[in-house]
Amino acid sequence: MAQPAAQDAKMQWFREAKFGLFIHWGLYAIPAGEWKGVRYDHIGEWIMHDAKIPALEYAELAKQFNPVKFDADAWVQMAQDAGMKYLVITSKHHDGFPMNHSLVSPYNVYDATPWHRDPLKELAAACARHGIRFGFYYSQAQDWHEPNGAGNDWDFGPDDKKDFDQYLRSKAEPQVKELLTNYGPICLIWFDTPRMMNGERGQRFIDIVKSMQPSTLIDGRLGTAGDYRSMGDNAIPNSVVQGDWEVPATINHTWGFKKNDTDWKSPAEITFKLVDIASKGGNYLLNVGPTAEGVIPQASQDNLRAVGRWLKVNGESVYGAGVTPFGEELGAADNSKLDKNGKPVFVVGTAWRCTTKPGKLYIHLFQWPGRSFELLKATGKVAKAYMLAEASHKPLKVKQQGGRVTVALPAQAPDPIDSVLVLEVTK
Repeated sequence: MAQPAAQDAKMQWFREAKFGLFIHWGLYAIPAGEWKGVRYDHIGEWIMHDAKIPALEYAELAKQFNPVKFDADAWVQMAQDAGMKYLVITSKHHDGFPMNHSLVSPYNVYDATPWHRDPLKELAAACARHGIRFGFYYSQAQDWHEPNGAGNDWDFGPDDKKDFDQYLRSKAEPQVKELLTNYGPICLIWFDTPRMMNGERGQRFIDIVKSMQPSTLIDGRLGTAGDYRSMGDNAIPNSVVQGDWEVPATINHTWGFKKNDTDWKSPAEITFKLVDIASKGGNYLLNVGPTAEGVIPQASQDNLRAVGRWLKVNGESVYGAGVTPFGEELGAADNSKLDKNGKPVFVVGTAWRCTTKPGKLYIHLFQWPGRSFELLKATGKVAKAYMLAEASHKPLKVKQQGGRVTVALPAQAPDPIDSVLVLEVTK
C-alpha cells in the first residue's frame, strides 16, 4: 500500500539511516545480573521482576547510583565512529525509574541519586553537536514501581485489579510530554510491551506525540499502529519485508549491563546482520548496556568501531540502499529438519547478499568465491563492474548471456569481512 507523501517525507531519514544505537541504562546496572548472591540468567534489566524485589527495596539502589565516568560526548562519538545515524536510550524502563530530571515525581535520576545530573539532557546536546538523531525508549505500560502500573504482581497484585488509567494519566503521559518538551527534536519514541494498551489508550499517546512533535516517529510496540514495525528482539526475518521496519538487537545476550555476559558479537557478525537486514528492507538498532559507572564495555566499543571502519569504505552500499531483487541467497527451508512447531527449519544462506540503488547492484561477498562470481537471474545489462573498496573503481571483466552474469574477481578478497562488488546496470 502506497504511503501518503507526508508520511514518506517523515520516514525519509529512517529509510536512509539503516543503523542505530540502542542504550539500556538504569538502576539495574548496579546489581548487573545478581541479587543477594544469586545470579539470574535472564536479561539484566529484568532483575527487579525476576528476583521479585519489593519496589521500596529496589528504589534504595538510587542512593548508590553515581556514574562518575559518564561522558555523553564519548558515547555519541562512539556511535558516530560505528557509522550509526541515530541513538535511542531508555528514559524509563519497566523498573519505573526515569533516567531524566522528571518533575512528575522525585523518583528519578536527578532527584533520587547522589549524582544529581540529567544524562538525557547531556546526550541530547551531544547528539546535536555530532549530527546524530536522538530518540527515547519509554515503557508506557509496564512500571514495576507504581501500584497501578502493569507488571508488578508481587507487590501490587494482578494487573486486572489495577486502575491502569490512573497510572497512565498521572505518570506515563506527563513524562512523555516532558520528553517531547525539554530535549530538543526527538527522532522517535520507542514504546514497549503494550500490556493493557487498548486502542483508546494508545491513541492518547499518538495524540500527544503528534501535537507536540509531529515529525517524531512512533515504533511498533505502543499497542496501536505506529510509523514502522518493530520486529521481535533479535528476530531477523528470513525474506524481504515490505514497509518500514526495524530489528532491535543485543550485542551480547542482555540489554541492561550484566557482569557475567561477555559473549560479544564480532565485527563480522554485526556487519553480516546489518547488511542482511538492509537487503531485506529494514533497520538495525543495536544495543549496548553501560555499567553503573557510566562506561560502555570496551569490547562493545571496539567491535562497533570496527564495523564503522568497514562502513567508512562501504557505506554507500548500506545507507539508503534498497532490497535485493534476487532472494535465493537469503537461504531456504530444510524439509528434513523440523522446528518445535513442526515446520521446516530455515537455513540462512551466508555466502552473499545484495543491496541496491537506482542503476546499481551491490553484491556483498562474505565468502570469497574465488576468481569469479556468477549471477543467474540478473535483469538489464551490466555496463560496468568494480570493487567498491578500490578507489579508482577499476573495471572488472564481465561476461553476460541473458540473465547469467559472470564477473572476473581479484585473486584476493579486498576485505576480510565483506567485499562489495558493484554492478552498474542499464535497462
